[in-house]
Amino acid sequence: MRYFFHIGYLGRSFNGWQKHPKVYSIQEVIEQKLSEVFKTPLTINGCGRTDSGVNASQFFFHVDLEREWDFDLKFRLNKLLPHSIAIFDIIPVGEKAHARFDAVQRRYDYFIHTKKDPFLGQLSSYYDLKELNVKEMRKAVDLLPQYHDYRAFCTSPDKNEHTLCYVKEAKLYSSNNGNQLRFQISSNRFLGKMIRIITGKLLKIGQGAMTVAEFEALLITKTIPPALEPAFPTGLYLSKVTYPYLDLPPVPDFGGLHHAAWEEVVL
Repeated sequence: MRYFFHIGYLGRSFNGWQKHPKVYSIQEVIEQKLSEVFKTPLTINGCGRTDSGVNASQFFFHVDLEREWDFDLKFRLNKLLPHSIAIFDIIPVGEKAHARFDAVQRRYDYFIHTKKDPFLGQLSSYYDLKELNVKEMRKAVDLLPQYHDYRAFCTSPDKNEHTLCYVKEAKLYSSNNGNQLRFQISSNRFLGKMIRIITGKLLKIGQGAMTVAEFEALLITKTIPPALEPAFPTGLYLSKVTYPYLDLPPVPDFGGLHHAAWEEVVL
């Protein structure tokens, strides 16, 4: 029978989700522990391929388990897995359900703090930038749902069948003290390092090193800039994955990040 596993992880100590030879991946760690529990080799299929250092407050994978179990599988796996990976739910699904290909929308959140904070160092990306022009950044964010080809915001566009992404929503939030920013974007799909590249450009706009018009020109012309300059991976979270038959709220609240009084940046 096929099952969806609803999980979350802190990606700082991993070389991404996907299993590769001689690297420490989240997929490999989970497969090892699942195989240990069921005493048979098992392969799992994730809903995406987060990069090295990227986090997920909501992530799904599916696995086919041929035999039933008479123990608390979630409890046992959580005991075996490192603290940086948590199992939230185990959900039986149809035999043709696919964690990656059936997802109709994904949401990411990127967190930035501009005042050094030892309690945010593993949760958010630190940029020592003062007086960012958040209203100009918001103007650029508002452009994103208006365009569909993100070729200019991808590390290897020609490796994709196409570079079309239908961004449903994009928002920019600021904390009440102005020391934290939160960029949120939802789309049917994303390209390699796309969100980190967009975030890097937003930071340049905030510093006055790039104009909104120059940002929009990349979307219009689809010309890859000489320097992509992706933002750090630490602050990026896959935060919501939606299926036609499954729409669960994320379990974690981003720890201290969530407790900031977030307000959407207004023009």
